[in-house]
Amino acid sequence: MRRPLLPVLFFALTACMAASARDEGVPLPAPSIDASPATGEATAVFAGGCFWGVEGVFQHVRGVKSVRAGYAGGDAAHANYDDVSDGDTGHAESVRVVYDPAQVTYGQLLQVFFSVAQDPTLLNRQGPDVGTQYRSAVFYATPEQKKVAEAYVAQLTAAHAFPAPIVTEVTPLKAFYLAEDYHQDYMRLNPDAMYIVVNDRPKVLALQRLYPQRYAAAWANGR
Repeated sequence: MRRPLLPVLFFALTACMAASARDEGVPLPAPSIDASPATGEATAVFAGGCFWGVEGVFQHVRGVKSVRAGYAGGDAAHANYDDVSDGDTGHAESVRVVYDPAQVTYGQLLQVFFSVAQDPTLLNRQGPDVGTQYRSAVFYATPEQKKVAEAYVAQLTAAHAFPAPIVTEVTPLKAFYLAEDYHQDYMRLNPDAMYIVVNDRPKVLALQRLYPQRYAAAWANGR
């Protein structure tokens, strides 16, 4: 995602291929199994390629209160961009979503994640970004989150929702480490950056089109 010298055409072609189902498709079915009703705040952690775009998508989901970019899957000593970029730390670029479960459920967040935030059929890559740090993963913090996520993957698989197998990991969250400040709110602060325009803005537009009832025009607080 930090490759400014690559031809713009490469970005465009890759993004078009990765986003074709999202841009031309229909909403995914709602989860048949969802989290129990709750009040207060809840937290979800997802990884799906460059965290800039995933963060930007969830910042436009109604009921989401804050989204932060970070790293999950590895240890604290290697939770920094330079190390994670090597692809051998176990970390994935991830986002932590704090949301109001009375407004949006964990299952509805999964629906957005699997349909517009990333392509769950790509192994260790998204768009132009390649490596284990760009893998697709749901990091569950509770047994209920594990149950809902695994059930939704099984539901989508049985429905043949995608033309290829889902490779998204459903794995326990050991810890979430905040990314560097310059990665936070990146889409909001850099809306005209070529990477954002080509790879990530279409995801937010797809959210607005496919799930208008879930879309919030204002950005959720990035802090």
